[in-house]
Amino acid sequence: MTVPAPDPRAIRAASLEDIDRLGLPVPPPQFPLVWEAGDAVTLRSTAELEARTAVLNIVLARCYGMPQEAAMSWLLGAHLVEAVTKPEWQFVVAGKGDRRALALHLEAIFGLMWLLGVTKHLDPTEPAQDRLVDLLPNLPNSESMTGWRSRTLVAPRDAAGAAAMLDRYYCLDWAFLEAERRRMPLPGLIDSYSIGQRRWALEWAVVFLGPYHGPPRGWEEVDLST
Repeated sequence: MTVPAPDPRAIRAASLEDIDRLGLPVPPPQFPLVWEAGDAVTLRSTAELEARTAVLNIVLARCYGMPQEAAMSWLLGAHLVEAVTKPEWQFVVAGKGDRRALALHLEAIFGLMWLLGVTKHLDPTEPAQDRLVDLLPNLPNSESMTGWRSRTLVAPRDAAGAAAMLDRYYCLDWAFLEAERRRMPLPGLIDSYSIGQRRWALEWAVVFLGPYHGPPRGWEEVDLST
């Protein structure tokens, strides 16, 4: 459902307050807003969120030894081949890619599961919860996409709340990188790589509509450079 986006300046003030409370550097006053007053916001469909989660789960499984044939068979059975990006396909089929970087996608999955309402928090001081793997398709037991969907109770977040979380992680991404650059202590058990993965999921899933926004970007098109 498309709704009016919340006041970007009020959301930004709350994000900066959270960052200051964590003892992290606060982004400068000129740090860009994620959206403008008067924009609208929506979430990608539940089916898209589930598909992206399932694909990343397969990529993660390949990082930890799932055979190529089994991964391909699962994707084909789930009708998700078209949801796999080119770099993901190269890794799943041929093992080409940075395995260590791809393994970080667990935190992106955590962000997606929060958006689906399956996990309760997205605390920037805590890593993905231990039981997250139990909430994903059970690949060792050959659980199908249909089976996973049937046992998973999703309640997607409201778009305005997801936008607020995106702004928070947009600012947190800068704050964690800056803290690491200054060699400051971090507030919890995760680093900028985990924060960036969660931001990636939020940037992809939250879609804004307004004069300064283009069409929704593909997973590999998400820009985390600013």
